[in-house]
Amino acid sequence: MRQYISLKDSFRELDEWVPDCWVNVECPDNNDFAFLTQTLHIPDFVLAYANDIDERPRIERDGDWVLTIVRIPAHSSNPDTPIYTIPVAIITNRQTVVTVCYYPNEVVRDFISHGRSRDICVTNHSTFALRIIYSSAFWFLEFLKVISAKVNESEKQLEKSIKNSDLMQLMKLQKALVFFNTSLRGNEMLIDRLRHVFTDDPDQDLLEDVEIEIKQAENTVNIYSEILSGTLDTYASVISNNVNMIMKRMTSITIVLMVPTLIASFYGMNVDIGISDSPHAFLFIIVGAVIFTVGAFLWLKHIKWF
Repeated sequence: MRQYISLKDSFRELDEWVPDCWVNVECPDNNDFAFLTQTLHIPDFVLAYANDIDERPRIERDGDWVLTIVRIPAHSSNPDTPIYTIPVAIITNRQTVVTVCYYPNEVVRDFISHGRSRDICVTNHSTFALRIIYSSAFWFLEFLKVISAKVNESEKQLEKSIKNSDLMQLMKLQKALVFFNTSLRGNEMLIDRLRHVFTDDPDQDLLEDVEIEIKQAENTVNIYSEILSGTLDTYASVISNNVNMIMKRMTSITIVLMVPTLIASFYGMNVDIGISDSPHAFLFIIVGAVIFTVGAFLWLKHIKWF
């Protein structure tokens, strides 16, 4: 999908490319690649950087081209990582502003609609990059709310019964928080590099707002990570304690059952015993076995093994 958007006219969508407009490319196909490489003359290796899912946030200059990689949060179809981060490449030169993302995402689409509703006009490339980073920080906070809701839901399920599926859900969310923390730190370092790479002066008020928003998102991620780690440690201790209780009860049952078995084994030997001639010998043995068994049960109950 390819869009042409006017940065100086409240993000109005254009029918075709004109100099200084913004070209937004999402999930590019062969036609998009041809346009980017042949019409805009963007180097192939620059587009390859945006296709690397593990590409770190960075900014570098190559001739007239400036490549800025920003990581943003996104939903994933992979059940092992339902929430993760993806790279967005901001490619600029004197007359070109291009964003390329190889994966579906909500951040850029929301950025466009927000710009239209607020009549935002972007006058230089550094301010445009800052606004993208600012939007990503906002969406990091929104995704953290989703993660928090999922954690609370899993905790409620675990309070009823501890299931492996609920524990695995918490582990997946913990993995997402690790991705978030790494991406936010990279975006934070990217802000400092913007001052040195772009020749135009960024909006200082916007720059301060972006730094505050990034720091808030980073602190929130750290808080959620600590809470989630503590939750997993707590449930690990609960599981271990439950296993110990089960083993203790199984051992208690074994001891109780061993008492009548031991008595029956003694009187089942092929040797002469004192009460073998008594007509009530069987009753005496049963009564004795019951008394010793009850005594063993009461003793184990007293030491809280039952």
